[in-house]
Amino acid sequence: MTMRPPLTNLPILLEDVSFVVRDVTILDRIDLMLTPGAPTVVIGPNGAGKTTLLRLAMGLIRPTSGRVTWGGRTDAPADRRAIVFQRPVMLRRSAEANLRYALAAADVPSTEHESRVRELLALVGLASLGGRPARKLSGGEQQRLALARALAKDPQVLFLDEPTASLDPAATQSVEDLIRDVAARGIKVVMSTHDLGEARRLAGDVVLMHRGRIVETNNATAFFSNPKTSEASRFVTGQLLV
Repeated sequence: MTMRPPLTNLPILLEDVSFVVRDVTILDRIDLMLTPGAPTVVIGPNGAGKTTLLRLAMGLIRPTSGRVTWGGRTDAPADRRAIVFQRPVMLRRSAEANLRYALAAADVPSTEHESRVRELLALVGLASLGGRPARKLSGGEQQRLALARALAKDPQVLFLDEPTASLDPAATQSVEDLIRDVAARGIKVVMSTHDLGEARRLAGDVVLMHRGRIVETNNATAFFSNPKTSEASRFVTGQLLV
């Protein structure tokens, strides 16, 4: 008997994708392929379209024109994709209960919940805080709990929207360490950030956006050492893109 390979969400392909809201073009004819491997980091000034790009690649919204495919399919279910937003909402319950809710939503059998909760809390460094109300956690702890909730889905692809925005340096380092750990487990991380230092530390490849378009994409080493466009050259030296 021939065994069929498991369905995969990768590559994620955006082909000539535009997204328009009330005659305002948020994304303009985007072409992008997201493949397995090291994290893809999307950078650019505020309003460049980074969050909208992640939402489209996740499948939360549909393009106004163009096409998005996951592993060659336009109808791939989102059960192996997860997203964490910049300001995740914590449920009014303990950290453990937040994870139980996420596991139930992911159809993980209830008999596995306790072991999975312990595993996820340990993974994100919150093993001693499982009983604490989630809304009483610090900003960095809440972000790590949000990552744990996303990982409850056992995703192939994890989208992160500005995951360290507004965090102090120590909390930022903890979240970045967790992102490296997640990527090392073979999960494709696609994240946006406005922090060039973070992009340098985490990116395998970089996508620079400006005014709803992709200005440049390249592997991180080449992007930062030898940018190909004037916009990228200005951005990596700290100049404003307006």
